[in-house]
Amino acid sequence: MKLEDFDFHLPEGLIAVRPARPRTAARLLLAEGDQITDLHVSDLIDLFQPGDRLVLNNTRVIPARLSGTRTRQTPQGPAVARVEVTLLEPTGSGEWQAMAKPLRKLAPGEAIRFSDALSARVTAIEEGQLRLAFDLAGEDFDAALAAAGAMPLPPYIAALRAPDEADKTDYQTVFARHSGAVAAPTASLHFTRELLEALAAKGVEFTEVTLHVGAGTFLPVKVEDVTTHRMHAEWGEVTEQAAAEIAATRAAGGRVIPVGTTALRLIESAARGGEIAPFRGTTDIFIYPGFQFRVTDALMTNFHLPKSTLLMLVSALMGQGRIRDIYDHAVKTGYRFFSYGDASLLIPSGRKSS
Repeated sequence: MKLEDFDFHLPEGLIAVRPARPRTAARLLLAEGDQITDLHVSDLIDLFQPGDRLVLNNTRVIPARLSGTRTRQTPQGPAVARVEVTLLEPTGSGEWQAMAKPLRKLAPGEAIRFSDALSARVTAIEEGQLRLAFDLAGEDFDAALAAAGAMPLPPYIAALRAPDEADKTDYQTVFARHSGAVAAPTASLHFTRELLEALAAKGVEFTEVTLHVGAGTFLPVKVEDVTTHRMHAEWGEVTEQAAAEIAATRAAGGRVIPVGTTALRLIESAARGGEIAPFRGTTDIFIYPGFQFRVTDALMTNFHLPKSTLLMLVSALMGQGRIRDIYDHAVKTGYRFFSYGDASLLIPSGRKSS
């Protein structure tokens, strides 16, 4: 499989920079078997059936983009310079891995001040990243970060506009619980509490899992032979209860439908032994055509970047030719792409029908 096999032309005007309002007004492409139907997210109430189980990623996105200042002594006196920092993930020692601009002017031992309440010290610089030790921890750190930080919008949105206050709500799911992600599980952004309640009243069941989405989700594939690509690792958890719920749905003949590629990657990681099982740790699972799905019957997901690992994932689920047809239809009919864009419900041939 070559990287060019997963390329397509996407007009820049189809990249969504704001979400639909209300969330359920986003368009929904239903691809079931050989059919494509144009709907809206609000139509999910008619598409999901009693006994279906939606798997939701309950990670919470942290406001990981920080703007600070560093002060260095010069022969002319103190010099203050701006520093832009994006937090990536916490380390086992309580520090944070981060990216910074300008990185080359920073040195270990330097302090960066982000607000009156939040500062950090550079403890190391390695492999194009730095480690930061913040002066706060726990709830005090969370509160100071919430006040000083901005949402880490994906690069393709950040290139078109700066994050603002609206993103703190827009780029967070309504069921976010466990802080740690620096990117949202974006298919889940389409759900409102009202839609979740209506689905539950219909008999649709829900299981929550946690995968802290990292900035690596946006890294490009740089190898021509995609099978040699090395995936980034992300931390996730499928609890004993979650595994039991998914197993019970499968045993009863219901459909297991992850909402988003993050939820899918996690439950398939937990099922690598052949059956769903509790899982806690990091996963670097790479799903591309030829992958054997163990627990996934369908997938709700947004539209993905050309040449991305996520486009390879949906190609594995639906087939490469089928995904080319789906994406060709989406481009021609003006679906909005990427994190704030429209959604698709992908039901592969041979899986349980609605």
